[in-house]
Amino acid sequence: MLRGVKDLETHTLRATDGDVGRVKDLLFDDGSWVVRYLVVETGSWLSSRKVLLSPFAMGTPDWNGKLLPASITKEQVRSSPEIDTDKPVSRQQEVQHLRHYGYPPYWEGGNFWGDRIYPGAMLTGVGYDKTGAEFLVSQAEQEPDEAAAGAQQPPKSDPHLRSANEMLRYHIEATDGGMGVVKDLLIESDTWAVRYLIVETSQWWTGHHVLVSTQWIQEISWPDATLAVNLTREAVRNAPRYELGMSPNREHELGLHEHYGRAGYWSEGMIPGISPYSVIDAASRAAQPPP
Repeated sequence: MLRGVKDLETHTLRATDGDVGRVKDLLFDDGSWVVRYLVVETGSWLSSRKVLLSPFAMGTPDWNGKLLPASITKEQVRSSPEIDTDKPVSRQQEVQHLRHYGYPPYWEGGNFWGDRIYPGAMLTGVGYDKTGAEFLVSQAEQEPDEAAAGAQQPPKSDPHLRSANEMLRYHIEATDGGMGVVKDLLIESDTWAVRYLIVETSQWWTGHHVLVSTQWIQEISWPDATLAVNLTREAVRNAPRYELGMSPNREHELGLHEHYGRAGYWSEGMIPGISPYSVIDAASRAAQPPP
């Protein structure tokens, strides 16, 4: 199911022993377009401190009750490493955070989560009622040498984590000019992949909203707050309209991709977790001389 960032921000995150706080933002990886952390503002029980929580902890959402259950305790949140969520999060901070909760490094592999599509699939043999600490124990018992090596492995590179809220002001550039502003992002609730940008076109044409797949992004200029997509203005103007607040079904997605003549992310041969932008970005980084 696809849910908007603004919708998720109306949800309360609930630990196994009580409410932690309200979701305030999402941090996603700008290469693979996957949400890596939820930024949760705790209530008075923790002086409204903002904490990071990984999708590893997330259970099945209660959309009607606006609750996100998490397989963690409030004490784990209280004792988690202090991270200033208003500043860039380093890979070293991520390592400390994951070790605290007992989660494996998600960046080891070529898929969304390691070599898996779903975060829970990395926690082999661990059910929703298990904690991160129990995961580490179970892994250590099965593969002690490998588990120890994974826990101590130094980070290979810095991540590229971006605020979903920050992107909501970005302008979209088609191949022949401006065509809209990012209104929201649609997140796939099981993989936590960012599948679409919700684009408002009212500054260019009669106000309406359309969906643009993150796989169609060619370039991002973070300083200029713009995204370039490989689409024409005319194609976007005639695209199927999107009603704010709806969760697109596969029929709507099929119509959208057929309109643009593009294969869907669910199609055979498409690489999960890899967008054209991330491939271009990786190639450009590789071409740069070492510092």
